[in-house]
Parts: sequence; C-alpha cells; structure tokens
Amino acid sequence: MFSKILIANRGEIALRIIRACKELGIRTVAVYSEADRESLHVQMADEAICIGKAPSSESYLNIPAIISAAEITDVEAIHPGYGFLAENAHFAEICESCKINFIGPTPENIKSMGDKMNARQLMQKIGLPLIPGSTSIVKNKEEAIKISKRIGYPVIIKAVSGGGGKGMRICHNDISLISNFIIAQQEAEKNFGNRDIYIEKYIENPRHIEIQILADKYGHIIHLGERECSIQRRHQKLLEESPSCVVDTKMRKRLGELCIRAAKFINYVSAGTLEFLLDKDNNFYFMEMNTRIQVEHPVTEAVTGIDLIKEQIRIAAGEKLSYKQEDIQIKGSAIECRIAAEDFENDFMPSAGTIEYLNLPAGPRVRVDTYIYQGYKIPPYYDSLLAKIIVHGKDRPEALRIMERALSEFIIEPIKTTINFHRNLLKNPLFLKGQFSTHFVDDILAKKD
Repeated sequence: MFSKILIANRGEIALRIIRACKELGIRTVAVYSEADRESLHVQMADEAICIGKAPSSESYLNIPAIISAAEITDVEAIHPGYGFLAENAHFAEICESCKINFIGPTPENIKSMGDKMNARQLMQKIGLPLIPGSTSIVKNKEEAIKISKRIGYPVIIKAVSGGGGKGMRICHNDISLISNFIIAQQEAEKNFGNRDIYIEKYIENPRHIEIQILADKYGHIIHLGERECSIQRRHQKLLEESPSCVVDTKMRKRLGELCIRAAKFINYVSAGTLEFLLDKDNNFYFMEMNTRIQVEHPVTEAVTGIDLIKEQIRIAAGEKLSYKQEDIQIKGSAIECRIAAEDFENDFMPSAGTIEYLNLPAGPRVRVDTYIYQGYKIPPYYDSLLAKIIVHGKDRPEALRIMERALSEFIIEPIKTTINFHRNLLKNPLFLKGQFSTHFVDDILAKKD
C-alpha cells in the first residue's frame, strides 16, 4: 500500500479522497490555487502546496506544477478525482514516466474510451447495442446531411472528445443541421481542443442509465449495479439514484455482463462507468464510458457498502479485488442531490460570495460530501458544486422522505443555491412515480416560464 498520495483536485472530491486515505493510513498532499488557499481540503491534508494562480489553466490543469509538487513531497501516487486531469491520457503517461502511480486507468484505457467515436467502434465489435449514427468523424455539412437523412431526423451532433453537454446540438431538419454543424465544431474545439464531431440518431425522451465497474490489474472485473441519472438540465446531472426504478433484475444482469465484457476487451483497470440511453420500449444503447470516478459514486457506495475511492487506491497499489460478483448485493435505495451555488429562479445563474451562515443536514442515513464552512468565500473560478446530499432508505419512497427532511435542514446564507429546486422536484407527482426522462427538468422549467 502507498504511504503518501497527492490529490490533484479541489473541492468536495479532494476532501473525499483525503478521508479515504486517512482511513487507509495514507498521508496526503493537497495542491491548491491562490484562490483556494482557505479551502478545507488544504486544511485537512497532511501537507499542502500552492501550484498557481486562480485560473485552472494555471493551477489544477498545470501538469508541470503538479508533477513538481509530487516530486518535492516524494509521493508514490496521484489521485486526480474527477474533472481537470482525471481523463487526461497525457497526464497519466507523464505520471508513469516519472515513476508516480496514477490512481486510475491506464493511458491506453483513457485514450481508447476518451475518443467517443473510437469507443463506439470498439463497443460495436463486442456486441454492445449502439445508437444508429455515423461510423467515423463527420468532416463537412454535406456528409452530415447525407448521414442524417439515412438515419432519419431528429439527430444529435456530438463532439468526439465531449462531455458535460458541450459540443452537442439537436437538429430536426437540414436547416438546423447546417446552422448547428459549425457551432458544434467551434464549441468542441474551444472546450476540448478537438473540433471533430460525429452524428447519432436522437433518442427522444430517453432515460440515462449508467453501470459502475471495478477492475483490478489481474483481470478480475465486477459491476456494482446501475445509477439512474435522468434528472439533468442541459445535459448536466442534478440528481442521481440507485437502483433505477425501471431497471429490473434481468436487465441489470444483462447490462452488467455487457459492461464486464467491454472492460475485459480493452483490458480496463480501476473504477469506470459505462453510460447508456434507455428508450421508451426499454431498449438500451451504449453512449460512452467515463474512465474515472463519478460525481455520483456515493449512491453506489450506499446501496453496496463498498468504498469506491478506497478500491481505486487498492487497485492502483497492485492489490486484487476482494469482492466477487456474487458478493455484490443492492440493498435499499439511495438518492443524491447536487447542491450548487446557482440561483435556479434566475436561470441557474452562478452565485459566488461569502457564506455567512451554514447549517448542514445530519441524522440517520444522511451523508453530506462538501468542502464549505461558515465564513468560507466561494471563488467564482470553478465548478459551482458546493455539496452533495446522499440518503439511503429501505426503498425509494423512504429515501425520498429522508431526502426531503435533509433538504429542509440545509441552510446556507446569503448564497443562492439549488436547494429549493430539489425541494420542488421532490413534490412533483411524476417524479415521485418515477415517470421521467432526461428532458423532464427542461420540460417543467419551460412550463414554469
């Protein structure tokens, strides 16, 4: 096992990793930008090093500064968390060349699944169902029109290196396709440094289902069931739960087996997530694979009792998985609400500032992953996520009631947050019945306007 790990991240995920390390008896090194000098992860780590100015390009994305911090503090491994450099194959390669363990998949894993077109082609070889679409990069508008007419409108343009809804455009006819083609390319290049795009048939009103896997360095792979991630706005997840109320035992087994087959095919190592769209007829289609820990990983931890961060660390240290597939049992129901510093009544505008009063939820079966505290000044430079409330009940109705109680206890002033958005969501009859799709939030917000 490692004796010291550097966490190349910030916020709640940095704290989450630090806590896992403490329980494993591992010393930690935090890196931080000048804007994060007072952040809780800096205070909680055993050591801390400033790696640059506030902009992430000069700090959390500054590979030379992070590697220098790792070498100065003599760490054996780096955990990238999610976002920033978590799915950067070049960073993983540099760690490897510097004899520093990258706590995550191999550079080859990241490369093969980070390119969404390549990932589609690989998954097609082993029989994963794919959404009809282009079989290669779409180079021009004429080719885009030809493909769209073949598969039929509506279609969706996607960035090959995309994520978080960027570089994506829905098109219902030739005119909207032509106007959105260049926009999608430009957005892809701006956000990912790669303007390549591809086209898929747009599945209307789907559900977003993902499967969590763990794979060690010895070819042992397990899946830990599914997460329902359909509650999202503009392709950004807001609430997740496990299990999904529409996935039965048979579908869970089938999806899990396919994901294990996929992971074996690419010799995958570490934690990973395969994402699927589920149509109204319960047909599922492979969408993408995330080669990192997910924001929503706590709901899987709640229903399986497995600490995914600790497992990532153990795998990276060369330990074998201590679980077999038959050991995995889904117990009860877990829900996660992402609390962001956004004014949902004002089109989710960001809300920075100083937290003057804070009361966090507590009590039985309530977990709060956060990095904020009373008096903390929220910097305007990074992701707006402040906290995640995770609850666990014997079934979905009980979990929903616990979440409703937890949200009522969460007070943060004067910062505008998404707390009331979630409280309103939990009163929606269709949501309570489990009758929703990825368009559910956008639809109810449109009705409100």
